[in-house]
Amino acid sequence: MQYDFLVIGAGMAGASAGYELAAHGTCLVLEQESAPGYHSTGRSAALYTEAYGNSVVRALARGGRPFMAGPPPGFAEVPILTPRGSMFVGRADQRAAVDAALAAAEAAVPGAVSEISVEAARELVPVLDPDYVAFALSEPGAMDIDVDAMHQGFLRGLKARGGEVLTEAEVQAIARHGGEWRVTTPQGKFAAPVVVNAAGAWADLVAGLAGARQVGLVPKRRTALTFDPPEGVDIGGWPATISVSEDWYFRPDAGRLMGSPADETPVPPQDVQPEELDLAEAVHRIERATTLRVRRIVNKWAGLRSFVADKTPVAGAAPDAPGFFWLAGQGGYGIKTAPALARITVSLIAGGDFPPDLAALGLAAGDLAPERLWA
Repeated sequence: MQYDFLVIGAGMAGASAGYELAAHGTCLVLEQESAPGYHSTGRSAALYTEAYGNSVVRALARGGRPFMAGPPPGFAEVPILTPRGSMFVGRADQRAAVDAALAAAEAAVPGAVSEISVEAARELVPVLDPDYVAFALSEPGAMDIDVDAMHQGFLRGLKARGGEVLTEAEVQAIARHGGEWRVTTPQGKFAAPVVVNAAGAWADLVAGLAGARQVGLVPKRRTALTFDPPEGVDIGGWPATISVSEDWYFRPDAGRLMGSPADETPVPPQDVQPEELDLAEAVHRIERATTLRVRRIVNKWAGLRSFVADKTPVAGAAPDAPGFFWLAGQGGYGIKTAPALARITVSLIAGGDFPPDLAALGLAAGDLAPERLWA
């Protein structure tokens, strides 16, 4: 079957790109699993923060905030963003890391992050151990992201614009003939002049099938668990609390606390599962910094976060494969950057101008282009 655009992957990246592309032509999104978002998207505990990630990631997040704060009518039945706040904490020996984090945040979004006293930090999160925490940075404007609401909104919007999603359609072969890409899947063969590689941890493998140069994508395992808060303690207003060295965090989640050792263990692309050692490390790190005691792990899971060398997403045309576009390498920032990256992708594919509001934030196509990784 013939389309204008084929998108490989129906996670947040592919769904958002398909949503934007469907306004410009016929679009089919191919998903290897039985349901969209099974891997990284469905296991993401996303937080909208402008104080996390490099300068490009922060600009992408800022550029997507208007969409998430005020999506189109009917896009979602619940707010995508809700107040949460975040707080970075550091030990006495981490003064330099605290200063660096504050300076980076101030350069990106002046006034969004401020240093607060340990006493003020403990008023926000009373379980912080004053013998461990010596410094704290507060970002009250950080928000929870309803990942499912946003993902489903993109999928519904894609279909409303005439686009299609096909599951259990793992890409088995890709070949270019006569100015179009022909993609073979268990569900049939499909063709289009443009293919968008939004395959997440599998994106380099997809590129290899197409004969395009790979970008050095490294999938990394991230572990998470939930546990009960102290009995009788209202945790609903606690901010997400993160080590300034980014080696643990915890936050409220549906009446419980969700925590992680913030691990980044390189693994092949797979249906990743949590390792007992990582779960134990998460418990140890959280208990060391707080008075919390994890009596029982209620739920546990792991997800994949895929990075390239500079930890900046890849979005742009493959210079060695006409009509093959990258949308990969989002790392741990894929949810909050999705609206902006999708708009950039469609502008590059459809031949429009780079979005002026994103350019005004300092973004340029070259910041995201795959060839930057081969220079």
